[in-house]
Amino acid sequence: MPALDNSPRLALIKILSDGQFHSGEVLGQELGMSRAAISKHIKVLQQWGVDVFRVQGKGYCLPAPLDLLDEASLQSKLNVPTFSLVPVIDSTNQYLLDRVGQLTSGTSCLAEYQQAGRGRRGRVWFSPYGANLYLSMYWRLDAGMAAAMGLSLVVGVSMAETLNKLGAEGVKVKWPNDLYWQDKKLAGILVEMTGQAGDAAHLVIGMGLNVSMPETDSVDQQWANLKDTSSALPDKNTLAAALINGVIDALKEYEVSGMNGFVERWDKFDNFKGRAVKLILGEREVKGIARGINEQGALMLETEAGITPYLGGEISLRADV
Repeated sequence: MPALDNSPRLALIKILSDGQFHSGEVLGQELGMSRAAISKHIKVLQQWGVDVFRVQGKGYCLPAPLDLLDEASLQSKLNVPTFSLVPVIDSTNQYLLDRVGQLTSGTSCLAEYQQAGRGRRGRVWFSPYGANLYLSMYWRLDAGMAAAMGLSLVVGVSMAETLNKLGAEGVKVKWPNDLYWQDKKLAGILVEMTGQAGDAAHLVIGMGLNVSMPETDSVDQQWANLKDTSSALPDKNTLAAALINGVIDALKEYEVSGMNGFVERWDKFDNFKGRAVKLILGEREVKGIARGINEQGALMLETEAGITPYLGGEISLRADV
């Protein structure tokens, strides 16, 4: 089945992104199509999560201007071998996984809308058009799959440090792969891995960051937007490039020295350190006090039996309230 041509819808969204009213007639003239076709395309944009409204006699409008990713702007800011900006995609992670054999470390993919965005454990990652950042990066880890244990923590620390430098206040990390703000989810990290035992590990690191997501019932936990953390954030192109460049620097460091140094950096941003938490391990719950992480990237949990490290798997961390 041939891929759907989204170029008319992308052209339409670019015009509407200024947040001004545009009549169906003028839009039709600019894009060389009928008003009925414009109306059809608007319906698709609404399905993508774009809040387009129509006022009789004035035309179509967005509630606010839309900050869109731009290839030339990204090109000038990104320190990567190559990148793809695919505005409408199934999943940025899948795009890179499908091409693993021909990629160089640092190759990235960015999107405005994911039709099949993925979170941890096969969950859907809600991805409305243009509201957030959806990006993935390929990395070849020559030390193999075992060396990838602490990787999501390294990525989380790097993202928190970058956002902090850009003016976001109060961004925290949640073990093993989320960013939090005021106990609400701000971003998620999904590391997917292919490779043979004893060989290099091929990693695709997905990052989804809520920037200005409208209210929705599609997310089953409390969440926050980056715009809530600061009154003066940079545009999305600057933000995306800074996050990707920061993660590349952190991964290079990780290749040389492993988790050494990252434990202290994690501690600075740890949302739950010293707090009562519960770990959900499948059907079982373990309650205790979070005591940070160790050099393997394991969560250290203090219970009556002492401090026990917990690593990966089907573990979910929650505040015990």
